[in-house]
Amino acid sequence: MAKKVRIDEEACIGCGACTGICPDIFAINDAGKAAVVAEPTDADDASVDEAVASCPVSAISAE
Repeated sequence: MAKKVRIDEEACIGCGACTGICPDIFAINDAGKAAVVAEPTDADDASVDEAVASCPVSAISAE
């Protein structure tokens, strides 16, 4: 089952690590924060986990 991804916009510093790892799932919004732009599929699970682990402020969660 694909993961549900959430971003804590208050914690996000807009570094872009997640967009570099999963550009189809994450983008930087007009406020300069990461946003989920597409729901991940099962095939995206490994890269979503990498994005979660790479976030320097732990602003991304995936269940």
